Amino acid sequence: MLQLDRKRSQGYLYQQIYQQIKQAILERQYKPHDRLPSKRELATTLRISLNSVNAAYQQLVAEGYLYTRERLGFFVEELDSFYVKPKNQDSDIPPHLLEVQKTEGLKKYFSHMSADIHMFPLEKWLSCEEQALKKKKKLLEEYIDPQGVYSVRQTIARFLSQSRGVRCYPEQIVLGSGTQLLTRQLTKLLPKDTIYGLEEPGYQRMYQLLKSEDRSITSLEIDWKGIRIDALQASMANVLFTTPSHQFPTGAIMPISRRIQLLNWANSAPDRYIVEDDYDSEYKYDADSIPSLQGMDGASRVIYMGSFSKSLLPGLRMSYMVLPIPLLEMYRRSLHFLMSSCSTITQLTLQAFIETGEYQKHIKKTTKLYRIRRAMLIDKLLDKFGDCISVEGEKSGLHFLVSFDIDRTEEQIKRQAEEKGLLLYGISRFYNQSVPPRKPTLILGFANMRTTDMDEAVGLLWEAVFN
Repeated sequence: MLQLDRKRSQGYLYQQIYQQIKQAILERQYKPHDRLPSKRELATTLRISLNSVNAAYQQLVAEGYLYTRERLGFFVEELDSFYVKPKNQDSDIPPHLLEVQKTEGLKKYFSHMSADIHMFPLEKWLSCEEQALKKKKKLLEEYIDPQGVYSVRQTIARFLSQSRGVRCYPEQIVLGSGTQLLTRQLTKLLPKDTIYGLEEPGYQRMYQLLKSEDRSITSLEIDWKGIRIDALQASMANVLFTTPSHQFPTGAIMPISRRIQLLNWANSAPDRYIVEDDYDSEYKYDADSIPSLQGMDGASRVIYMGSFSKSLLPGLRMSYMVLPIPLLEMYRRSLHFLMSSCSTITQLTLQAFIETGEYQKHIKKTTKLYRIRRAMLIDKLLDKFGDCISVEGEKSGLHFLVSFDIDRTEEQIKRQAEEKGLLLYGISRFYNQSVPPRKPTLILGFANMRTTDMDEAVGLLWEAVFN
């Protein structure tokens, strides 16, 4: 019954024997407890080595298709019939589940979600990785603390203190492979009836995450200072998500007056917290950074979140959360069983990258470059579009907003841009409950914008807006 194809392209001979016998058993060509030919007999019949037959038989025994009797040979196991037969691996996937790369082939000059891979100091990073492997390879033999390697958290705590004025012990830091995952952990610590206040417009993925977890959400309007206090006080929210250093997506920088108001709101009721998402606070161009809300918090009401995705590479997937002591107590009690979601070697490499000063050098270098790119791009936009364009939120971060005083809609501009091979993001997608601005408004990122590409990018944008 066995037909062997001896071409190399068909794989090893033992695999062919294994597959054909297995299929024959499943199709009931062999009955339960039938005795198969001996290894020597089958090897002679097929003119192949005894080792090939033995390898096939042993695999079938391991998977439970055959069993052995001492000195009697190999027999077919008694298997139930499938109610539904397994499908072939090449069976068609439903068309609606096929992954279509809608943005493939589009120029992502203005993407606010990408980084410039050419700016990443790969050789320095690999050197730190090698250093980490040599000095701390013992840590790779075991599962690490759910919150992350302690020495890494020590390094991050010192760095946050120096760069952002964050006051915390290493014990308060939780490392994770992304802000979304850490947020999911955070919601497990808070009461189920918590009402989460989100900025409008705001980070859409956070809204979708909380919705998927069946959490209560209220959208809160912002102004040029950030979250509006009157809207916050009128809401039922008791946990506020905010991006004070560079409001997403408008780019507004929250002044000290509004920060104090937020802290006073949090301290006016016992169950209130502020989640401070400091997602790209490393990049300021016209002034020094304003200290974090967490550093001004005297009552343990601020949960500080940050990420290395913007300053390094999104693909490294390294974020952190600083828990107030009361929430840390709850974390240790209720989430102690979690496994760390962050690669140990990535954590150790990052630690060496910071401790050797390479991270700080990288931030200084990229800040200088991004300042140049930002200014050049704005100049080219103003030269090209003149009075019909306005720019907002350009003083920090890696994106800004542009609004057009024209009779076209945001969707029409985006559609025209896509036809011309340019990917654009509009502000409308970040609104959930209130009405987006009448003027078409786009989010223009510049982290991955080469100066040599700016003329083409601005030209394509002009065609999308006016053609």
